[in-house]
Amino acid sequence: MADNTRKNAAAEVREFLSTRRARLTPQQAGLPVYGGQRRVAGLRREEVAMLAGMSVDYYVRLERGNLSGASDSVLEALAHALQLDEAERTHLYDLARAATPPGRRHTATSSRVRPTIMRLLDSMTGVPAYVRNARFDILAANTLGRALYAPVYDSPLFAQRGPVNSARFMFLDPASRDFWADWDKGANDAVAFLRTETGRSPHDKALTDLIGELTTRSDDFAHRWARHDVKFHRSGVKLLHHPLVGDLALPYEAMELPSDPGLRLNCYTPEPDSREREALGLLASWAGTGTAVPAANG
Repeated sequence: MADNTRKNAAAEVREFLSTRRARLTPQQAGLPVYGGQRRVAGLRREEVAMLAGMSVDYYVRLERGNLSGASDSVLEALAHALQLDEAERTHLYDLARAATPPGRRHTATSSRVRPTIMRLLDSMTGVPAYVRNARFDILAANTLGRALYAPVYDSPLFAQRGPVNSARFMFLDPASRDFWADWDKGANDAVAFLRTETGRSPHDKALTDLIGELTTRSDDFAHRWARHDVKFHRSGVKLLHHPLVGDLALPYEAMELPSDPGLRLNCYTPEPDSREREALGLLASWAGTGTAVPAANG
């Protein structure tokens, strides 16, 4: 079991570094390009080593998956050479810590929402809000949040299993392509968020099981998973198509709950006097009646 864990960790490092190297051209790295055909589109290993100020042998060792014992200065040099963004740099550090004995073990992501958080959700009557964990399980939602995500809650995927999981819905239910107005962006982001979490919590079995399920059941997921992209989930604009109120462009904030490691409060906050604000008012009125959501057309 330990051997498999080490092999998986080494493979994560190897694929992450090699994919970051492959996307960076010599021109982007500020290196001269001479005549002749290059066998690789991205940087060569020796070019990354030069940019990072380390020997080629040492870089090759790192890219083979051996980050154990790598110092912060080495990781910083590597991040600079590969032009990693904040999320990628953090992921590199997470991979390095996981590779260093005795290994970093996170507390398992919670599946419980405390009563104080439930009261907070219930008090947010004017905006959709919900709490999810790092595996995209939606653990609690206020009335408007549940109404906004009605297509997810009503998916036959969750008729006999729980909890509702927006990643499963996205990749395993065809209805997700109607709900997410920009499905490709949503899919890319979801996979990048999950990849980021595997670096933070490499021993989370439920997370590993979810990724295994989606990889084997969805080619769309497997293709994106192979890219090794990572991203933080903090804020942005979610484009949704709701079967009742139509297209919505909803600014959101994703806030970590410090007392509940792994849980995030997601809140959608449309501009005052916007069409989205009016649409959410209509959705709130509808939700208060308890009427079933109408089926999407087309």
